[in-house]
Amino acid sequence: MHVSEEYVRYRQDAQLLAEVGRQLAGQVSRVRVTLSREVAEAAVAAWERDELGVVGEETVEEFALRDMAAELALIGSAVTERGVPQDGQVVVDLGVVQVGAALQAVGQVRQLER
Repeated sequence: MHVSEEYVRYRQDAQLLAEVGRQLAGQVSRVRVTLSREVAEAAVAAWERDELGVVGEETVEEFALRDMAAELALIGSAVTERGVPQDGQVVVDLGVVQVGAALQAVGQVRQLER
């Protein structure tokens, strides 16, 4: 299989990005954020939901959707453990991975809706 020069560079870039992540991992762990009460409650509901189905073969889209649902549930876990209601909102320290997943989901959902 022929791999183009661009994808060789992209793989190198991906490895470098992972190195940036390794170096940042010890520096940043949580970020304080504010969520609407409705969104916080929905995230908690995702955390408390039992998913009993067996995951079989998935399309790329199905995997992306399940992955985003899992990230939402982890945010719900953080809200359950550390969330503080404040003026109709919830303040919570989220792991940077969950913050990144939520920010990335904006673009992913937009792509999936096309």
